[in-house]
Amino acid sequence: MARLVLAGKANCPHYAKAELLADYLQANLPDFRVHKITQHPDKWEEWLQQVCERNGWEHQESPIIWRELLYRGGKGLLLGGMEDFLQYVQRYYGVSTAVSSEEMLDIAEENLQAHTEIEKEEEEFRSLINPLQIWITSASSPTCYQLIPLLASGEVFGLSTEISIHLLDASQFEEVLHGLALEAADLACPLLRSVGEHTEVAEAFVQADVVILLDDVLVNPEVQPLESCIREVGEICQVYAPLIEKNAKSEVRVIASGKTFVNLKAMMMITYGPSIKPENVIAVASSWESAAKAMLARKLNLSAAEVKDVIVWGNISGCNYIDLSHGKAYGYDSGIRGPPDFPHPLLNVISDREWIHSAVLSEQSSLRSRLCHCAGMLPAHAVATALRHWYQGSPPGEAISVGVLTKGQYGIPEGIVFSVPVRFHSGTWEVITELEMNEETREALGRAAHELLQEKLVAMKEIQEMHPYGANNITSDKDLHQEMETLPAGSL
Repeated sequence: MARLVLAGKANCPHYAKAELLADYLQANLPDFRVHKITQHPDKWEEWLQQVCERNGWEHQESPIIWRELLYRGGKGLLLGGMEDFLQYVQRYYGVSTAVSSEEMLDIAEENLQAHTEIEKEEEEFRSLINPLQIWITSASSPTCYQLIPLLASGEVFGLSTEISIHLLDASQFEEVLHGLALEAADLACPLLRSVGEHTEVAEAFVQADVVILLDDVLVNPEVQPLESCIREVGEICQVYAPLIEKNAKSEVRVIASGKTFVNLKAMMMITYGPSIKPENVIAVASSWESAAKAMLARKLNLSAAEVKDVIVWGNISGCNYIDLSHGKAYGYDSGIRGPPDFPHPLLNVISDREWIHSAVLSEQSSLRSRLCHCAGMLPAHAVATALRHWYQGSPPGEAISVGVLTKGQYGIPEGIVFSVPVRFHSGTWEVITELEMNEETREALGRAAHELLQEKLVAMKEIQEMHPYGANNITSDKDLHQEMETLPAGSL
């Protein structure tokens, strides 16, 4: 069986004549098939050139007709233009046609009108499919490599939401970005519309719905003082925040992740981007939360999913506190039995307090060591988890740890990004404020707040040096020192 491909300009009378003859043959011959391709006159030359280059043909007029062998594949056999087609049909099928010039022109005009209407309908249909625009900074990082398939799977934003991913990094990583884009396309994920590569920062975040900040600052006190590291964080945010304000959508959501200064990055984005809604900027604490749950689950011979409500307070990438006082273990085999959803308080089923301190709570804990050496899978999962909760809601009754701009909850000073327990629902979040807090937790929160206020003080000094006349959303040195004086390092 053979198939003819008939292509031409929508307003071409010769294409109209060939089309009439092809339709007649398809209607009267059982083994004759024709596929028609109509191109707008403005696009015809470019399209024809591409087809000829791809197939090694030479043809310069409308229409162009070739023969394809079904079920065999390979390059088609070029027949030529309208006259070549008429001779082919006469020779093989003994069929000829006689169409007047006026009829050919009328059909060509109808073809152009129909083609224009179809293009308009397709454009309207495409406009209805509006993929989420996801921008990822420092996209050459291992975390981004692990994150892309999670975002494209449909589990994060929903199985009916298409996405476009934009990879942003410095020009020296252009080849890495290109390789990432090709590999992401090879995944053939039905919800992944496109993957863009960007090395021009000035063109970043165009129409962004979500911005994921993976930028990290190398911290080595022997080489670089803390003030220099904080200045570097500020410089990054000073570039990103105004661009997000300018290019992104008004409801853009910004997620800060990484191993260093995660809270500070989120706070600086709010500071340098005053029109970015503060509630739309969060810092990801899920790495600590999920790693702690996994470690506790191994201790209890449970799966990590059966450990819930482990809360990460404070400075995510610095002085944080893993709070187990509200944690629950489900499915734990003990003397007290109940239904499958019956929770056991974690501190009731783990009697080894020395293990808890050495493995989870201390500054030299094995949990901290594991997180400092994670390669990218865990941070990627943490970002994907936070986004999934944000877009689809968190599990009912479950606390999720997220760094947000504080408003004085639990006595935490206002105006710093602090990791607290929240609930996600309907695309928003709210801080869980009804939790009881023991003295140990209060002291830990005081230390974390003290550290974050110190970071903020250094960052504000850098801002005021660069902007000596200040800005409405920048806290003064005096206010910060007063906050520091009222907050001893040991307690709230």
